[in-house]
Parts: sequence; C-alpha cells; structure tokens
Amino acid sequence: MNDDMNRRTPMMNRFTTRSGLLVRSIGIGEFGIRARVRALAAAVHSTGAAMESVVASTGAAMESVVASASVVASALLVACAFSGCGHGPVHPLPRGSVESLVPYPVRVDVGSTEVPGFRSNGKLRLSWPEGWPMDGVTQWLTSAGLTWEVLPTKDGRLENSWHEQPGVWAWKAVEEDLGEEGYRLTVSKDRVLIESRDAEGGFRGWTTLRQLLPPSCETGCPVGFVLPEVFIEDHAALEHRGLLLDCCRHMMEPSFVMQVIDALSLQKMNVLHWHLTEDQGWRIPIPTYPKLTEIGGFRTEEDGSVTGGFYTKQDIQGIVRYAADRHVEIIPEIEMPGHCRAALAAYPWLGCTGEPMDVPNNWGVFKDVYCAGQDTTLAFMRAVLDEVCTLFPSEVIHIGGDEVPRVRWEDCERCQFRMASLGFTHESQLQTFFINQMGAHLASKGRRIMGWDEILEGGLPDGAMVQSWRGMQGAVEATHLGTDVVVSPTSHCYLDYPLRSIDLEKVYGFDPIPEEAKGQLGRVLGGECNMWTERAPQDQVMGKVFPRSTGLAEVLWSGTEVTLEEGAYDRFLRRLDGLAQRWAHMGLDPGLEGVPVAVSVQPHMEGMVEVLVEPALRHVGGDVTFVPDDGSGPNTKSKVGGSVLVQGLGEVWVDVSMRGRATGVTERFPVAGHAAAHQPLELSYTPSPHYTGGGPQALADGRRGSLDFRDGAWQALQGQDMTCTADLGEVKSLSRVETQLYLYQDAWIFMPAHLKWSVSTDGIRFVELPIQAPWGEALERDGRQTVVPVGLDLDGLSARYVRMHLVNPGPCPSWHDAASEPTWLFVDEFVVKASNLQRLDEVGEESEDASKRVHHGT
Repeated sequence: MNDDMNRRTPMMNRFTTRSGLLVRSIGIGEFGIRARVRALAAAVHSTGAAMESVVASTGAAMESVVASASVVASALLVACAFSGCGHGPVHPLPRGSVESLVPYPVRVDVGSTEVPGFRSNGKLRLSWPEGWPMDGVTQWLTSAGLTWEVLPTKDGRLENSWHEQPGVWAWKAVEEDLGEEGYRLTVSKDRVLIESRDAEGGFRGWTTLRQLLPPSCETGCPVGFVLPEVFIEDHAALEHRGLLLDCCRHMMEPSFVMQVIDALSLQKMNVLHWHLTEDQGWRIPIPTYPKLTEIGGFRTEEDGSVTGGFYTKQDIQGIVRYAADRHVEIIPEIEMPGHCRAALAAYPWLGCTGEPMDVPNNWGVFKDVYCAGQDTTLAFMRAVLDEVCTLFPSEVIHIGGDEVPRVRWEDCERCQFRMASLGFTHESQLQTFFINQMGAHLASKGRRIMGWDEILEGGLPDGAMVQSWRGMQGAVEATHLGTDVVVSPTSHCYLDYPLRSIDLEKVYGFDPIPEEAKGQLGRVLGGECNMWTERAPQDQVMGKVFPRSTGLAEVLWSGTEVTLEEGAYDRFLRRLDGLAQRWAHMGLDPGLEGVPVAVSVQPHMEGMVEVLVEPALRHVGGDVTFVPDDGSGPNTKSKVGGSVLVQGLGEVWVDVSMRGRATGVTERFPVAGHAAAHQPLELSYTPSPHYTGGGPQALADGRRGSLDFRDGAWQALQGQDMTCTADLGEVKSLSRVETQLYLYQDAWIFMPAHLKWSVSTDGIRFVELPIQAPWGEALERDGRQTVVPVGLDLDGLSARYVRMHLVNPGPCPSWHDAASEPTWLFVDEFVVKASNLQRLDEVGEESEDASKRVHHGT
C-alpha cells in the first residue's frame, strides 16, 4: 500500500465474495497461505485424488501448513508434475500497477496483492453503450497489438448480462451523478467494469485503466498482461484543463500536434488551446482570403532562409477528429485586434496606414494593428470567423485581445471618427467595441468568445470569458463582473519560461482559484499552461511541456485539497517516475523537473572565486568543469557536490546525469574570478526589484549573465543612469576593466548612450578614462537580442577604487513600438583585472583539495 492509498482511503471491505475471493483484510501470514492454497488448487485441479489430498492436508489444519514448509513444497511439486513445469522456461506476463496514476484519483481501494488480478492472453471482449465514440480506445488497443471482439447488442441496447461475463471489459452508463467527468473503475479477477454517466466519463475511466496497464503495452503486449485488483472512484475538480500550443512562431507538424493531444489526454487534460494566427505567421486557411496563408504563412529569417507553413482544411479536420476521439476540445485562437502583422503583410488595407510590410521575423509587440475604424476590416474578421466556425465545433472561440498598442488608432482619422460617433473618450473603448462586434457575430452562431485579460480594460465585452495571464487580478475582476474565467498566470503557467523561473514544484504548488474570486457570480472554470514558441521550435516543445504540464494536470483534476497537502509533491514525484516509464515507451522525452544543480560563488583568494555545484534535484550527479573563455590556464574539474576554483572569465560546465546515467544535458554557468569579486560595492541607484541580479553585490559576485536576461545574474534599471564603484581594498596595478551589456530593443533594453570608467587611489579624486560607445548611436534600430562585451585596457594603472558609469540613452525613439516609454539598461559583472596575482595553475593542488573539502561537506 503506497502513501497515496493510505492517505486517500481507509482500510475497508473491498470486494464482494465471489468464488472464494477475499472479502476482508486479514493477517499477512494467513493471507499468504490462503493465496498459495488457491493458486495450488487451480494448478492441480485435474489431479483428482492428489487434489483431495492436498486440500485435505491444507484445509484441515492451516497452522500445520504454516509450520511445515515441506507440505507446501511437496504440493508444489505435484502441481508442477501435472501442469508441465518442466517443459521449458515460463515467461511471466507483464504486470500493471497503481503506482503511476497521475492525476491521482479521488479514491483507490486495492485488492489482493498476493494473487493475480485480471489476466489477459492478449484477446479481449469489449462492450459499451450504443453511440459512445470509442475510436480513441480501440486505436490504442490496436497499437498495443491486442485483439478484441465487440459484444453484440439486442434491439440497439446492451444486454446487462454481458457485464457479468468473465474476460470482458465493459463500459456501462449509469444515472447517478458521479461528479464532473466522473467514473467508477472496478478491476476484478475476471472482468473490468467502467461506470459513468456518459462517454466522456467513460473515457476518463479508460485513461486510468490505461495507466494501470504495464508501460510496455504502449509499444505492444500482444501476449497479454496482468492487472491488479482495484476499485477506483474519481472525478475532476475543475472542468477546464488545458494547454495553449503556439504554432505561429514555429510551425508544428500535424502529426506532432496529435502526439501532443495524446499526451494531454493521458493526464486527463481536456483542452488544446490552439494558437493559429500571430504577427509571425498565419496558419489557418481562409478560402476568401488566400494571401493570408500564401504570404502571411511564411517569413524570411535574418539569414535569408524562408520558414513557415500552414494547415490545410483536411489537416485541421483530422486533428479535430483525433482530439474529439480522446475527449480533448480544441479551442482555436484568432488574434485581434493586435498581433496581426502576418495578416497586414497579406492585406495591408486591413491596417490604419495601408502601408506594405513584411511578416516579421523577430518577437515583441508591434504597433501596427487592425484598423477599428473601417467597416471593411470588421467584414474581413467576420469572414475569417465564419470559416473558423466551420472547422472547429467548440463553443468557445478565443479572440486574443492582448498587447494592443493603440498609437495607430490615435493618429487614424477613421478610428477617431468612429470614436467620436460612438461617444468614446479613450481608445480602450474602441477595442471593446471591436471585440463586441466579433462577439455578437459569434453569438449569432451559438458560439462564445474568450480573450486575454486586457479585454477588461475598456469594459467587459458582452458574454466574453476571460483568460487571466498578467497575474490573478484579471480573474478576480472578471468573476466579480459575473463572467467565467480560465487562469494561466505567468508566475506558474508559462512553460516557455526557463526552469529557473518556473519549475515543476512551482507549477504543482499553484492555487488556481484566488480567495477573492470565490463565491462570486462568475467562476474560475480551470486553467491552462501556455507553450509560447518564440524560442522553442517543435523539437524543444515536449521537453518544456512535460513534466511541468503534468503537475498542473494534477492540480486541476485532483484539486488543491490534494496538491497542497503536506508531502503531496513527494508522493507525486514517486508516481511520476512510473508515468515516465510509460512516456519512454511512447517516445515522449520529457525535460527535467527543475534546474538540476545549484551554483554558488564564494570568495577564495585574491583574484579567484570558488564555485560550488550542488544537486538541486533528486538522483542528480555529473561532471563539473571550468572552461576559460580564452583557453588559457587549466580546466579545473570536480563532481556535482564539489567545487572548482575560477580565475578569469569562463564557464562552469555541468554534464548532468540522473541515476548515474548521462542525460545529454549540459548546464553552463558564466563566471568570473577577478580582483573586484566579492569586494565592497557602492551603487548610485536602487536596482529594479524585477532584476536585482541577486542584490547590491550582484555586479561583483563572480557570476556573469547569459543570453537569458531573466537568468538572475543581470542587474537592471529603467529610465536612469547607473553608477557602480568597487573598492579593491588596496592600491593595485590594474590591467583591464570590462563588463557585459544586454541589447534587446523589442523588450525596451538598449545600449547606454555611453559608458565611462574612472579610477582613484583615495576614493575622493577620480581620474576619468576615455568614454566608450563602440556600438554607435544607442537609439538606432538594432534587431538583435545579444550580449555586448565592452572593456578597456589599463596598462598597469595604479588604483584602489574603480568606477563604472552607464548613461541612459533616453526614452524609446519614435520608430519603436513603445515610443516615449523609458528604456532599460542591463549590466552584469563589473570585472577588474589586476597584475601580479597568483595564477590558478600555481595553486593546482589547493584547487583539488578545495574540491574534496566541499565534496565531502567538511
């Protein structure tokens, strides 16, 4: 009995008496003997007198059997003699288990673990109510190499007697309320029964049965299998459990989308939110506007290559059917009135300016949006939604509504005229008008719109559902307004974020219903995890979605009364290990649960730092190597749990292993050992609370930033200059100063107007060194997202204090989509190199000793 079972259900009478089936829980010794007697009786049933002898010797006095192992041994020999034990090796059938049920059911009662439960030779007899779609089940059985017959019905109705036949898997419709998508699953010695009100609950019961089967059945178990005896009752805590899959930034193959659907259904998620139109690509065909896919479906990358694609009508219909067979609803998202540059590239007249433009190959928020002031644009959107409704049967159609700059509307005569005619005083009201027009059109077709929480800004559009992503405040506001909500905040649900920002444990700890949203007219229907793909082409998606989405699946299905219980996460991880075996047979390669190692940088000796690498996940090990940037000096080595000494600039590489096996994952941590590392710093500013870099000492802590500006090593400030002064403790002969700056104009991160170094021997009188701005004019357009190194040789200049001064370039320029907004400066380690410091290769033995000290925890 595992911890989950002990936690979820009391010990109780589990099964009715049938052909000697165990009725109650009994002592281990008695239970073991009775189990062996039953097995023995079955084995020698045809031996007549021998059978009577065995039964007599064991039935007359149970205690004598316990005391005399020889009696049992002799009986087993008799059994072998009559059952052909000597005719070659017997290969046991693969056995299923309750140890990998995810999400965990409401109630799990396990029967006998000493004797086999349901045994199959690979042939099944199936029955289900007439009209229930079962293709999702039968397709899986075919892939598992199993064969089956469907039992007949009488007068279009299933005969109840079939449910009582041995060797049958039966689905049965019941009238009682079993809860949202509820079911009962009984696996007994001779049959499997799934009871539910409808086909959807029946499929959730099948999904649990699939998880009970041996993982090897995912690749085939034609010879059969054994299932444990078990009784399960289950239902969903929340009705909307989904994944957003962005196929616009990177096109995903139809077969891959179906693979995602299958993996979602295995963890009882029931929604695929399919993001089909975006600035960087239009993926859905609209016959009346063919250029949407011909032009908007492709983009030219920086290197001149052309990428993209789109789904045909047949692709979409096939995917919708595949999802329906697995009781996954597909909700399409057609972005409006923003995130539409691909459509504007195809038909420029849809925008406010009418100017030709390309499909962008960079990410961000663009100020060119649909013109809300012209009726032709509204007519275009209605035509698009008409086609969407023919392809997707979902009640809900997502219309986006997020990140809509309104600067074009402010300068558009048609938009301003419409605002005046409607009495609007702010462009946010115009956005609500636009969305209301689309909502009314969809309502006439029996559909309902959903939009991101920005749609609340001009007043809630009529009948709209809200998806809250900028935290949970949108969910609170929407429920107070009386509408339904789906939550997917960036804090817990954005799977494109790196593991250091959102790991599995954080997802599992999510509470999807804010306290302030409870008891309101509107409801939180459930949640979604979001897989945006700006930096995740198809081959990276599965490793980002799984296992983190599995944590959210359990939150939304089992509820927080389970997932927030003490010890719940550890129990979940143990069950996840079993599910991972099934994923392996499915060809699904999940990512790590979190950042595998924790790295800390400590002062060591002048000009050096000691980098400690410790496991941050269970079962993690691996090799640790410091690799200098310039290839000079030794590559110091250690193991996870130990440390390496670092002098100069370079990276600590960690080749991660799990359970002693290589994962192929190499974590890299930029570091720097230099004269200012861990020396006192004085800052002229307070860093942004969102980008502290680790605190006031961040610019001299030995850590450098990576290409991910959210990695925790970058320090940033918006709209102000930045000045940092390092105290080296004594006057030193300096050879060089340097740092790294971050450039990503789409995120409002610019180069400084210039950088200025200065030095001092007393901390009072500073000598200014030549101003540096090798990047040129800071506000000129630059589409790169990159790290820019900058430094200055000092040629032995003597100083104790070194100062770095970054000058903010001013607000975003007029060409920028966020024109007039303050720009950001991002900077990392303030590196000061001094002459005549002891070299790392001169302290090699000390380095090795340090590694051993840390590794052994001394």
